[in-house]
Amino acid sequence: MSDNGEDKKSLGEGAGPGAADEIRLPVDEHIEEELSANGGKVRARGVYLLPNLITTGALFSGFYAIVAGMGGNFEAAAIAIFAAMILDGLDGRVARLTDTQSAFGVQYDSLSDMVSFGLAPALVVFSWALGPLGKFGWAAAFLYAACAALRLARFNTQVDTVDKGIFIGLASPTAAAIVASMVWAGHNADVGLGLAIVAALVTAAAGLLMVSNFRYTSFKTLDVKGRVPFVMMLAVILAFSLVTIDPPRVLLGLAVIYTLSGPALWLWRVRRAGGTESELHK
Repeated sequence: MSDNGEDKKSLGEGAGPGAADEIRLPVDEHIEEELSANGGKVRARGVYLLPNLITTGALFSGFYAIVAGMGGNFEAAAIAIFAAMILDGLDGRVARLTDTQSAFGVQYDSLSDMVSFGLAPALVVFSWALGPLGKFGWAAAFLYAACAALRLARFNTQVDTVDKGIFIGLASPTAAAIVASMVWAGHNADVGLGLAIVAALVTAAAGLLMVSNFRYTSFKTLDVKGRVPFVMMLAVILAFSLVTIDPPRVLLGLAVIYTLSGPALWLWRVRRAGGTESELHK
C-alpha cells in the first residue's frame, strides 16, 4: 500500500491536476487491439491464448535448434527446425478456424519466424560446416539471416496487396528446410573444405532466393476441407511413405524441387514471351 501511494505521489508532484491519472507505469500497460464486432469497431484487451501458444512452440523449437547446434547435436537441431515449420503452419490455420486472428498474433508470428527460419538455420549451418571457412563462412551465414529478415519485412508490407496464391521470393520456411535438411543429411559426415564450400554456396543461394522476385505457389488457395478423389489420399500416403524411407534426403529433394520451380517458371515465361520485357512483368 505504501509503495503504491508513494509512486502516485511522486508522479503527481508538480505535474498539475489529473497528472497521476494520465501517467501510467509500464506494469499497468495493457495490450489493446481494435477488432470488428457486429459491424462496428471495438477495443479489446489481452491476447488470444491458443494460436499464440502454438507460435511460442515454434519459437521454442527455433531456440532449441540454436542451442543444439552450438552443442554439436546437428541432427536434433535440424529436426527442431522442421518442428518449427509444422507449428508455424498450424498457428495461422488454428487462428482462422477459431476466429482468433489478431494484429498481435501476426507480429508475434513474424518475430518467431525470424528466429526459427532466419537465425536458427544460419547459426546451425555455421556451427556444422561454415566455421572453418573463416570470414567467408560467417559472411554466408549472415547473408542468409539478413535476407530472411528482409524477406519477412517485405512480406509483411505486401501481405494485403499481393495475390495470396503466390509468394514473391522463396518463403523463409522453405529456405530453412533446404539448409536444415542439408545439415540433417550430413550431420555424421566429415566436413572438409569441399563440403564446407558447397554448404556456404547453398546457404547464400537460399538467402538470395528469399529476396528475389521469383514467384512460388503458396498452396494457400488449396481447399483442404473440400472433397477430393480417392486417388489423392493414396498420393498423400505414398508421399509419407517416401519421407519415412530417408527423411533428411527426401525432404532435401522436395525442398530443392520446390525451390527450383521459381526460376524454372520464370524461364518458361521468358521463352513463352519471347524475351520481351513488357510480357515478363505481366
